[in-house]
Amino acid sequence: MNPAFKYTLARLGLFVVVLLALLPVPFLDVLVKLMIAVLVSAVASWFLLRRMRDQVADRIEQSMDRRREQREKLRSALAGENGATEEKKAEA
Repeated sequence: MNPAFKYTLARLGLFVVVLLALLPVPFLDVLVKLMIAVLVSAVASWFLLRRMRDQVADRIEQSMDRRREQREKLRSALAGENGATEEKKAEA
């Protein structure tokens, strides 16, 4: 399973758990409960989901490295074609 998808599900699950814990509190408005749940789950995810966040970052870095290599291959291939074309023009 994609690490970004797992991380997103974990963040959403953490938010739901905090919200469910706040629902029985009678003196808070629903909007206030939602805001508190967002803030608490964000802070908690910073500490609790660090390993998952690092996995997502590693996956992104690997993807960027792979794209960088493909771009360099394409540039070298294009440079080789351009170089061959220039040599043919010089011969003519």
